[in-house]
Amino acid sequence: MNTLVEQINEDLSAIVARAQAGLVQIRNGHLGAGAGAVWHPDGLIVTNAHVVRLRRPAIVLADGRTIPARLLAVDTDNDLAALEVEEHGLPSVSLGASRQVRPGQWVVAIGHPWGVQGAATVGVVIGQGNDLPGVSAGRREILAVSLHLRPGHSGGVVVDESGRVVGINTMMAGPDVGLAVPVDVAKRFVKRALGSRAPTSN
Repeated sequence: MNTLVEQINEDLSAIVARAQAGLVQIRNGHLGAGAGAVWHPDGLIVTNAHVVRLRRPAIVLADGRTIPARLLAVDTDNDLAALEVEEHGLPSVSLGASRQVRPGQWVVAIGHPWGVQGAATVGVVIGQGNDLPGVSAGRREILAVSLHLRPGHSGGVVVDESGRVVGINTMMAGPDVGLAVPVDVAKRFVKRALGSRAPTSN
């Protein structure tokens, strides 16, 4: 029994570590901070629209360096934004497919709540769609998960048991319900925003 628990802990820690490597912190002066996911090693970052409040927010990389970013595109309806930094060879997140996510599936949300770097919280998928009972998110497509999101989680990632991103953290809908933008929605946003420059799924 102890061996099984130890193996689960090791696997979970490895999943979190891989996702943490592809996260950045986004700072907007005195307006607070959120998270972002490195979508492509050549400096493409995806986050929430509500996290990006300045034209050139400061990005804190996983190695601790702070660099400026340029805003490429915003989709306020789906709470998404794309940023670009002048860096290459950055560790990036691994993208999954949110359409394959099922209720009851274990997931991990990772971000920087209250400034705690790369903090992880575990829960299960409640459901996804644009009309989930008891979940208020307007008419947009959403991924609802049973876990706690806190200030600073926004723009971070929800990953599956393989460490692949299935959602972008966005907000709480109640004490035990966190909402994320499905990664398939984020992929479409990046493709629309960047056209032929959009990276293929990794």
